[in-house]
Amino acid sequence: MISDNENNSEYEYAGVGRVEEKERRVSKKDQIISLFTSGISSVEDLAMITRARPSYIASVLQEAGLMSGYFDLYTTTSHPMNVYSKFFAGRLGYKDEAAARQSVELIEHYYRQFETAGDRAGQHHALMMAMTMFNRARWTRKPREAEIFRRWLLARLAEAKVGIADRGSKMEDLDLQYE
Repeated sequence: MISDNENNSEYEYAGVGRVEEKERRVSKKDQIISLFTSGISSVEDLAMITRARPSYIASVLQEAGLMSGYFDLYTTTSHPMNVYSKFFAGRLGYKDEAAARQSVELIEHYYRQFETAGDRAGQHHALMMAMTMFNRARWTRKPREAEIFRRWLLARLAEAKVGIADRGSKMEDLDLQYE
């Protein structure tokens, strides 16, 4: 017969093994930082090795102060992309339709301000912010919020089409081919 003390001993030993196993597990974040500091600096390579998305790799490395200058759809706006980023950082959202509308109003405000100043790079950045928010909303299953950004983008594209016609060119004359 096994005494209670012996039985407790077995459970304690088994528990210690589980604790040690958990302590040995390395988080994906730690793995990324370790690989990066050991010389693997390609986001693409790190993503393949760790089976993490490039956006996550970049955010981990940027938070750790090991990388800057990486931008994609999911990169936080708190890391400035260019001089225009500050106008939009932390101010855009798509949580609900009201947040999406408010974001479009802000994008429109700066788009028109850049237009008045003849700042095409600023206008481009505003368009990029709208496209980013559109994609974030639609790919997180928020179609009504995405539609708000889509309509704003379509209106700006329609304005651009008028601009081409004003110069004597027609869209058909541009000989664009789509595959």
